[in-house]
Amino acid sequence: MKKRNARKDDSSLAQKPPKLQPKKKEKTSTSWLKVVVLSLTAVVVLGFSVKILPVLIQQFVFMYRLRLPFFVDLSRPADFSLNHTVNMYLTPQDGISLGVWHTVPESQWKAAQGKDLNWYQKSLGDGSPVFIYLHGNTNNRAAPHRIAVSQILSSLGYHVLVPDYRGFGDSTGQPTEAGLSTDALYLYDWVKARSSSSSLVVLWGHSLGTGVSTNIAVKLQEKGVVLDGVILEGTFNSARQKMGGVSPFYWFYASLPGLRYLFTPEKKAVFPSEENVKKMKCPILFLHSEDDHLAPIEIVQQLYEIAASSQSKDRVKLVTFDGSKGYLHNGLYRDPELPAVLKNFVESL
Repeated sequence: MKKRNARKDDSSLAQKPPKLQPKKKEKTSTSWLKVVVLSLTAVVVLGFSVKILPVLIQQFVFMYRLRLPFFVDLSRPADFSLNHTVNMYLTPQDGISLGVWHTVPESQWKAAQGKDLNWYQKSLGDGSPVFIYLHGNTNNRAAPHRIAVSQILSSLGYHVLVPDYRGFGDSTGQPTEAGLSTDALYLYDWVKARSSSSSLVVLWGHSLGTGVSTNIAVKLQEKGVVLDGVILEGTFNSARQKMGGVSPFYWFYASLPGLRYLFTPEKKAVFPSEENVKKMKCPILFLHSEDDHLAPIEIVQQLYEIAASSQSKDRVKLVTFDGSKGYLHNGLYRDPELPAVLKNFVESL
């Protein structure tokens, strides 16, 4: 007789545990506490920002901390296709060292190969016009548009000296309006002491450099010295651009949403170009692109009229460049007519 297998009892199987019902989230005071803390933090940060923002904006004026291009050796101008250029360091004040490039006229390219600083200094006495190029508020003397300007002036037979203000490039110190003016004045005196008495010395200021140029033009006149000529490219006018005394480019930064309400207006304008051009007695050439996005064309037109009425339209010129060419604030060097404009200006001095 076959033995029958016993059937397992289903009741012996482990029963599945009942599903637990999720507990309802209880509202606690923790979330409210977070809201209060975040709100208080926002108020403190906003208040702190109101106090420090003018300082931060001042850093935008002198954007010397933006070291572009990266990883470059400014002591080697030949690395930037300036093969007839020497690098040097001048000391306008104790503790301040200025990096400066001196490019000789292109006709002296071969003679300049392998020459030392002493040769370059002596070359300033050859009677050729000398340009001191005072650049804008970002980067350093190796910026492409600044190199291009040096090459254009050199090709026309002129000497070109391009300094980095204190704190810019490999120059030491901290930039201020007074400091930049001191640097430019020192370089002007340095050039005059080494150039021929018959050599024209012309200042070319771009952007921030226009403010520096007009400042030292007036300072020199107070000493009885009238500059041979001044070129103002992409100039601004702190008297008419509502900068609030914080920055020559206050009008630009304050146009960003919300920032306008964080500035405290001041009566004193920095780099008072309008007042300066009223006093200047030297020939002035304004260069400006119609599509300049930082300094509107209307600004330079007003400044030109003021300068021309203080002297005459024979001594003050304005050359504008078609906005459709896209030169904006830094691109005038690309215009094929620029060399002729510069040459005509120099010949008129």
